[in-house]
Amino acid sequence: MNSDDLARTVRALILEQSYSAGVGHIGSALSIADILAVLFNDVLAISAVDDPQRDRFILSKGHAALALYAVLQQRGILTYEQLRTYCTDGTLLSVHPDFHLRGVDFSTGSLGNGLGVGAGMAFGARLQQRSHKVFVLVSDAECNEGSLWEAAMFAAHHRLSNLVAIVDNNGQQAMGATQDILDMNPIDDKWRSFGWHTQVVDGHSAAQLASAFAETRRQASVPSVVIANTVLGRGVSFMENDMRWHYLPLTSAQYAQALNEMTAPLPDRGGSGVPGEEVADRR
Repeated sequence: MNSDDLARTVRALILEQSYSAGVGHIGSALSIADILAVLFNDVLAISAVDDPQRDRFILSKGHAALALYAVLQQRGILTYEQLRTYCTDGTLLSVHPDFHLRGVDFSTGSLGNGLGVGAGMAFGARLQQRSHKVFVLVSDAECNEGSLWEAAMFAAHHRLSNLVAIVDNNGQQAMGATQDILDMNPIDDKWRSFGWHTQVVDGHSAAQLASAFAETRRQASVPSVVIANTVLGRGVSFMENDMRWHYLPLTSAQYAQALNEMTAPLPDRGGSGVPGEEVADRR
């Protein structure tokens, strides 16, 4: 499965499981589907989730965890039965990721902390003389946080070339447009001024994302950031660039319309269910 097909499958799973659970944060998850597809398909070196030499990934914008769960299921790290427990009693698959879950390197949810932890991981890898890289996906709204910029300064000062940040630059946050809440533009200049190798790409282009991540591998002396320009709710017409889909769950009619707009059907669930079976609404 190529990265474009994986992203379409991930979006279908996001819709399926969010509707079944009656849970929101759909728009945020849809905006990062392409980024995660490229990372887990083409970039991250992970032979096993407990391999100490594996690349690390932190989803700092933890409220988009459903996209990560869908990718982990498609990569065989989670089963479809596990994915179906999303936001049910006793599950490890909550709205925000939990490090007790296979494939999750750090529990996130309180925004602004992921990059600091990633910088610590990268610094620790250097001290242990290990060659793996650390990738941290943050939201553009997280760039409002002072703690993020403290981590950015630390990483640049220590020349952590094994650290890569990805900014999901979808222009929306919980209370409105990012530029209206606290305008970070020009965001690429800010990262560059902090000493980071900076690239700006279309966050829905697998080719541009893959090229940018390949470029980060060639950086030997500074940390890298890939600013991925994305669309909240990507792939669903009534969600795109609509801040309400930071919160709202789907109605049955909206779910049907959203699935109808997808360019790929619901995926084969790896023998864990019958493809095309009706999704149970647990609300």
